[in-house]
Amino acid sequence: MSKMATGTGSHTTLHDVREDRYPWRQFFVLFVAGMLGALAILPYQLVLLPEAARRLPLALVIASGIVNSAIFIAVAVGVGLAAARAVGLRAPVSAAIAYGGDALAEARRLGPWSALALGAGTAVVIIALDLALFRAQASALAAATAARPERWQGLLASFYGGLTEELLTRLLLVSVIVWLLGRIWRDADGKPASGAFVTAIVGAAALFGLGHLPATAALAPLTPPLVVRAVLLNGIAGVLFGWLYWRRGLEAAMLAHFGADVVLHVIAG
Repeated sequence: MSKMATGTGSHTTLHDVREDRYPWRQFFVLFVAGMLGALAILPYQLVLLPEAARRLPLALVIASGIVNSAIFIAVAVGVGLAAARAVGLRAPVSAAIAYGGDALAEARRLGPWSALALGAGTAVVIIALDLALFRAQASALAAATAARPERWQGLLASFYGGLTEELLTRLLLVSVIVWLLGRIWRDADGKPASGAFVTAIVGAAALFGLGHLPATAALAPLTPPLVVRAVLLNGIAGVLFGWLYWRRGLEAAMLAHFGADVVLHVIAG
């Protein structure tokens, strides 16, 4: 028997799909979302292309970026969804879209406006900390940046952060780390302990921060303050996004990430 929609709880379960079957429809929904984010960031990336890449044919650069993104997103969604289902993490809006549920009702349950506000507020905190603790490093990076994207390009890039980066970081990393820790760190019901989720969220946030170092290294030699800056500032946001994923669902983390990036790349950009 297929599993039918249930609207009685705080969220809707996967619709019309047995728990022992992989949710391919949801995979497709999330994969398309991730690719839309990867396409949206292209104008932003093209402005910041290093000199060596500018010598290559533009079509080749774009095609290579799209192919690489497709591979990473497919792996992230494929593995991440399997791990998330195993540990009880959810992406309720995409599940509703994929299996005939009430996507608008699921979106309302996420607390979309509070998620956006939390993301925007966290971005303000990040800017304040950057000015207070890393003013010299931030000024040096700004001076080393030859080109500065327009605000509309920053807005498009915000969709990459909200969609694609959340698939790569929260759906994949948090879910997989929880699944691994849950093999040995369980509660009385045999489910991953709360500590496993907290550890996964913090660990994924640290990796999220480290993942920004290549972009920093392209502008200036990496120093301990620059590494600390990347891990701390991005990690703060990553912890918030991971907590929202755990407590509300993946799409809440996506909204918060989008809200943070709009502040960072559009309003303050």
